[in-house]
Amino acid sequence: MIRNLDLTALRSFVTVAETGGVTRAAGQLHLTQSAVSMQLKRLEESLDQSLLDRSGRGIALTAQGELLLSYGRRLLALNDEVWRRMTNQAYEGELVFGVPHDIVYPHIPGVLKKFTAAYPRVKINLVSSFTNDLKRLFAAGEADLILTTENRPQAGAIRLAEVDFVWMGAPNGTAWKSRPLRLAYEKKCIFRPIAQKALDEAGIPWEMAVESDSAMTVEASLSADMAVHACLRGTLRYLEEIDHRGTLPVMPPMQINMMVTPQANAPLAQDLAEMVRTAYLADRSSASSETALSRSA
Repeated sequence: MIRNLDLTALRSFVTVAETGGVTRAAGQLHLTQSAVSMQLKRLEESLDQSLLDRSGRGIALTAQGELLLSYGRRLLALNDEVWRRMTNQAYEGELVFGVPHDIVYPHIPGVLKKFTAAYPRVKINLVSSFTNDLKRLFAAGEADLILTTENRPQAGAIRLAEVDFVWMGAPNGTAWKSRPLRLAYEKKCIFRPIAQKALDEAGIPWEMAVESDSAMTVEASLSADMAVHACLRGTLRYLEEIDHRGTLPVMPPMQINMMVTPQANAPLAQDLAEMVRTAYLADRSSASSETALSRSA
């Protein structure tokens, strides 16, 4: 006897698995919790399999549930593709994309240009802010996709790149030699406590010479040789890396990561995420090729 999967119930199952709960899934699917629960029960009964482990405080997948999740994602993606093509529906909507201001360049303009060409009727709201603020937006469901710069990314983040974390100052500047070391940072910058802790551990006294909400104010102060600043290599165009020869602490590398809300405006958010991932992957491939060429020269 031919049996058919209920795609509506399957969509509820996949959404529950990806959001981690019936409540969140119901909100995303615009259904009641009881409706989602009934669909899950109906799906389990049709397959004669237990898909969710409800013995703990949260919801976990059984081995059969994990298997179905893999199939379910592919089935729903194919279903949605067929529906769009057969009904000739143009993509419309809005995506909120959060990026820390210091990593907007070099990749994001090209990614946005490519995405806009592919989806001209989709509006992208680009939010440039600090990593912690972007993570709060994401947690509140107010951003579809964000990039972060941090040394300890949270679970679920997709690692895009690892970047050297270096001391920067004015060209030919001498501020890095002063003690206490004068620092310039935005008040909410995630790098600020990392730099301060590194200096404390190295026994180097420091003081905050410049505190501002404006990145431009901080950069102008650094360019004037009023202070120094630890940040991602290559993100401050008018400054230079300080050749401190070990007099300042060597900083651990930082990661650029990406977080995508499960099922948010799918497949639009996933397509945008793939374009971002491809841009960073191409950057890494280019860097590897340059390294190989320099070694062979």
